[in-house]
Amino acid sequence: MEKGTVTWDMIRIHNHTATPVTDEVAEEFPLTLIINGEEFATMVCSPLNLEELVIGYIASEGIIRNRKDLLSFSIDEDTGFAYVETGRNLPDLAAQQKRWIGSCCGKSRAFYFQNDATTAKTVMSHLTIKPEQCSKLMDNFQESARMFQRTGGAHQAALATKDGIEVQFADIGRHNALDKLYGYTIKNRVKLKDKVIIFSGRISSEVLLKVSKMGIGCLLSKSAPTDLALQLAEDLNITAVGFVRGERMNVYTHPERIDFHSFNTSE
Repeated sequence: MEKGTVTWDMIRIHNHTATPVTDEVAEEFPLTLIINGEEFATMVCSPLNLEELVIGYIASEGIIRNRKDLLSFSIDEDTGFAYVETGRNLPDLAAQQKRWIGSCCGKSRAFYFQNDATTAKTVMSHLTIKPEQCSKLMDNFQESARMFQRTGGAHQAALATKDGIEVQFADIGRHNALDKLYGYTIKNRVKLKDKVIIFSGRISSEVLLKVSKMGIGCLLSKSAPTDLALQLAEDLNITAVGFVRGERMNVYTHPERIDFHSFNTSE
């Protein structure tokens, strides 16, 4: 049994037959984050790649900017606590949850929470990728989604170049999977200008903002977007591609990063 899953005895009903079986289910793990001696948040997650999760989460929240901002870091998996010391001031928790209406690239239609307003980035990536490369990346992504295949209860997020997947993380929480990616890039000082994110879940505004904070210009998902996510993608210069399934996909924003030159186009 691999870490992140547990076994559970159950009764499976199929074709009017009830059969006792042992199934594999996703493990749910609460991790409480203590920053500079103060309780900051409790995350419900998969007990995998916790260091990357914590680093990515606190970077996404604007608590750190890079690895150097971490003065000390430890995780006690037995008690479910992560301890972080940073020289940066902690944000006001109440202010973090206040809605903030702002102008992004001259537009005033997208809303952020206050911490998002200071950490979201307009992405400057000049990456271009062919549709067939998008399809191949998604096929490989789904073939390697081992935790989902075993349990049906996990999301996946991967960091890739247009030529292949570099690293992939799983979690019961879709945002956690993206935070693990972010933490990996910070921990390993990964250069991101030529990177693509592949994601298993819906493209929501929260997901889009996390991609923006990483500074990555292309997001591929097998699922649908929301309208606010697409407004943010337009404003933050991110190419959002949804419903990537086989040779089909929908390019919603910034199609200049998708190389259609070998395709017939119609209006």
